[in-house]
Amino acid sequence: MTMKTLTAAIALAAGCCAASQAATPPDSLVMAWNIDAISTWDPAQIGEVVTSEIYSNTCDTLVDFRVSDETQLDPGMGKSWDVSADRKTITFHLQDNLKFADGSPATAGDLAWSMQRVVKLGYGNAAAIKEYGFSKENVDNRITAPDDKTLVMSFDKAYPTNLVLQAIAANNVSSLLDRKLLEKQAVDGDLGHKYLSTHTACVGPYQLVRWNAGEGVVLQASPNYWGKPPLLKRILIRHVAETGTQRLLVTQGDVDIARDLSADDLKTLDEGGKVKVEKVLKPQLFFWTYNNEDPIFKNEKVRLAMRYLIDYDGLGNSVMPYLGVPRASFVQQGAFGALDAKQGQPFHLDLDKAKQLLTEAGYPNGFSASVLFGTLPHSAPIAQSIQQNAAKIGVKLNLERMANAQLFSRVRGREFQSAMMAWQTSVPDAYGNASRLVYNPDNSKEARATQYPSWRAAYFDPQMNQKVETALLEPDDSKRSALYADLQKEQMQKGPMAIMFQMYNSAGINAVVKNWTWNGFRVWYGDASK
Repeated sequence: MTMKTLTAAIALAAGCCAASQAATPPDSLVMAWNIDAISTWDPAQIGEVVTSEIYSNTCDTLVDFRVSDETQLDPGMGKSWDVSADRKTITFHLQDNLKFADGSPATAGDLAWSMQRVVKLGYGNAAAIKEYGFSKENVDNRITAPDDKTLVMSFDKAYPTNLVLQAIAANNVSSLLDRKLLEKQAVDGDLGHKYLSTHTACVGPYQLVRWNAGEGVVLQASPNYWGKPPLLKRILIRHVAETGTQRLLVTQGDVDIARDLSADDLKTLDEGGKVKVEKVLKPQLFFWTYNNEDPIFKNEKVRLAMRYLIDYDGLGNSVMPYLGVPRASFVQQGAFGALDAKQGQPFHLDLDKAKQLLTEAGYPNGFSASVLFGTLPHSAPIAQSIQQNAAKIGVKLNLERMANAQLFSRVRGREFQSAMMAWQTSVPDAYGNASRLVYNPDNSKEARATQYPSWRAAYFDPQMNQKVETALLEPDDSKRSALYADLQKEQMQKGPMAIMFQMYNSAGINAVVKNWTWNGFRVWYGDASK
């Protein structure tokens, strides 16, 4: 298929007004999805859920989440691994015949360089490796390749092995990059960062052959893949921002899958019976975050008052069916250490309680504040509901909607007063979110710890940091779980954000698509067929 034909194929997803369209290509999966958040393909910097999903289908990881049980791990590029008795060393034995898309051999040395690179560049995803004792100074000695088929990771402490495997080995930071190509493409010592802003260069089932911001993405099956070849040769993703347009496209058969449907859209499709609705609870939390540098929101009683303006049950029944479930804890359901559904959501709409807390905080007559939110279909109705409740107690919330990429830029720059957005952890363990939503390694603006929502919110509590570190290294699982339970209860009272919902990954899927495969942590494009 030529590039012109690829462009024509992906354009099929744009058509919405014709009475009928040609069927989607039999060897391709066509998706309609809001992908305006994509800004880079560099695994050192990817921070958006959309980009991460596409990237994980383009670049393999050392180990992978098991489809049937996301708390368990299966081999990826690492066919097996050994753990030392003191839990401080993990030795990975790589699969045979690892190759890049052009057929050149890929080695453990390339993989070690790729992981070292993430730490040395120091972008947001460096945290995924650095929090386990790696630094720019020691990473060359602690992530090594004694031969072409062996990768060794040496740790400074006895971290929980399964957590390390989930956090690093199953993370995009363990993708195997083409060192020779990236060194050739390097600009001013950037280790290929500029090149990877618009390309991929890794071992994986698909390769990125086209990305036009605001238009679409084309993935094509890699001809030299070591593993099971993808069943479909191409993945065509069309940027479609409007949920109603997505519903029309999938109903007409112009796209195979629609990914950003509203609750009403999903209900209509579900009742129609022509398009199948599927959903899976994912480790993504939708929350209202407050800038703790702001003189209003630095007051924890104000932050607590805001939680009582949220109509969890009402929104859950009206806006969020098919999209998510009420959740106020920072640990997602299904994770190790998570509070149960009742304990993890103790709040309800209570204007009197909110008014009392604001009076105690010194704002008896309320205040004015701005709320930024993006293009997720549920953001506006949730923000509007809270705005209406807030007005009843004198709090004027000024709502500002913007593209997701702009929202992320504003929040990551601490250029906001409050904002509504989502965060998705990469591990089914309480530490995953404790290490990002509670723990803050360095609150200075110079730190630019943009992959820590706690840093974005300018939230820094040394005692909370210590509690997160203590729970991480507690060797007794029952005690470790109890520490996380206490931390969740404390954070619901004084944390930097009001967590509102744990999200579903929902989709409308045409009958032509078979074996759509996913769990809370991964989607496997290569298993889908027609």
